Amino acid sequence: MVNKIVKQSLTRKWGVALAFCALTLAAQAQKPNWLNMDLQKDSVFGISTEKAYNELLKGKKSTKVLVAVIDSGIDTAHEDLKQVLWVNMKEKKGKAGKDDDRNKYTDDINGWSFLGSAKGNVAYDNLELTRLVREGRAKFGDASKMPSDTTGLAKYKELEEAFEQKHAMAQMQYKSVQSFTAVVDSVIAGTGKPAPTLTDLQAYQPKNQPEARMKGILEQQLQRYPDVVAFKEKELKPALDHFKEEAEYQLNVDFDPRAIVGDDYKNVNEKYYGTADVTGPEADHGTHVAGIIGAVRNNAIGVDGVADNVAIMAVRAVPNGDERDKDVANAIRYAVDNGAKVINMSFGKPYSPEKKAVDEAVKYAMSKDVLMIHAAGNDGLNIDSVASFYPSRYYLDGKGEAAAWIEVGASSPSDDENLVASFSNYGKKNVDVFAPGVAIYSSTPGSKYDYHDGTSMAAPVVTGLAALIRSYYPKLTAIQVKDIILKSVVKVNHPVMVVADRMPRSVSMTDVCNTGGVVNAYNALKLAATY
Repeated sequence: MVNKIVKQSLTRKWGVALAFCALTLAAQAQKPNWLNMDLQKDSVFGISTEKAYNELLKGKKSTKVLVAVIDSGIDTAHEDLKQVLWVNMKEKKGKAGKDDDRNKYTDDINGWSFLGSAKGNVAYDNLELTRLVREGRAKFGDASKMPSDTTGLAKYKELEEAFEQKHAMAQMQYKSVQSFTAVVDSVIAGTGKPAPTLTDLQAYQPKNQPEARMKGILEQQLQRYPDVVAFKEKELKPALDHFKEEAEYQLNVDFDPRAIVGDDYKNVNEKYYGTADVTGPEADHGTHVAGIIGAVRNNAIGVDGVADNVAIMAVRAVPNGDERDKDVANAIRYAVDNGAKVINMSFGKPYSPEKKAVDEAVKYAMSKDVLMIHAAGNDGLNIDSVASFYPSRYYLDGKGEAAAWIEVGASSPSDDENLVASFSNYGKKNVDVFAPGVAIYSSTPGSKYDYHDGTSMAAPVVTGLAALIRSYYPKLTAIQVKDIILKSVVKVNHPVMVVADRMPRSVSMTDVCNTGGVVNAYNALKLAATY
């Protein structure tokens, strides 16, 4: 679930793209720390973290809480994170190559990666749909050599059809972004400037209707960027790169990077493989998530995380593509076995062929009093109505669900009909709460900082809150902490806009999540004190 919201917005009709850009710009017009601000005091729909620290936590002692971030990797050298990274004291830093704690994960100083080996790291991988189609083609692909056992043939045909549709859609989106870029280039050429500024744009007379519409979009974007070329580099280039990645890796049945890991991939029970390199080749997403949770507070650099006394464990299991169930199950078990009390999972996919293995790992986490926080996804869908979205709290055997699990949608800073982020999945049954997820400013690799959007950003807000509660009230169980977070939301009493059946609709907040509100640190800590 790597952050691709702006990329997606560019492939829609420009009117929708313009609306989303306006929403993002409105968020960024606020202070970078808006997610921690208070609605009444600051007029932005943050979670009142600063109010909680100032009014409820001064002088109180806390206990360090270990939080696992299962993600794409974390930049362990980041200036605002290196002080809060978990350090496995049983592993001796000076003895590289020796498994000092004998847990069969050699040199796991800050965590572990299930996406690599001494030979290198997996950067890109297929979508799960691609992997399933590849398996199906190997079994059923040649009609003249159809196996005698045709079990699964009907399902394979469904998957093949879904794959072809997705492949065609990706090609169409790629052409759409190319067309968008061509109009931008036309506007740039028309201004006669190598890097037109907002003033240059305002003075430019468009030659046609596409240029006129593009001028409006660019004028809004240049409230955020110094010139059009900077906008292209930051927004259009990543979008074009994304669709290239789709074609070459994610939707390419001939691409399979797993050999570099060196495990027996078909053995879902295998646990001991991987590498101690928890940064990996692409740590942007995980580094951003980690900063939201626990970047060092009040150090006069970067950003302030939600929680002030955490150790962050990096568990790398999410490539650029779909995560694999085996890796997710092992990542959860690794986090639990090493003491994590909260696990952040900002990833998801629509197929889970080894869900049973993931379920067993989730059950294990439940037995060890671990709270799991999961991002609801960025497809703008009612996930009560879709067939599946994984990982999920519901067990495949139909015997219950994970009790200590919170599903999180993304909200904007606006206390109006635009509160629910246009990209956020929602669901009265399957989404528990909303949290800030639009234009969230946090850490990125190389000791840098940037804005990202997504439920991937909303989930760590809740993870940080859960860690904060467990830190100041360490006797509370995972289920009690979940109960506190859900009961203490700020209720939203006005209508909000969502997309249903491809049309914008005005609905109640209780129609988009079961609590009908946005998480709030101040309310939660007040409530925690009564338990």
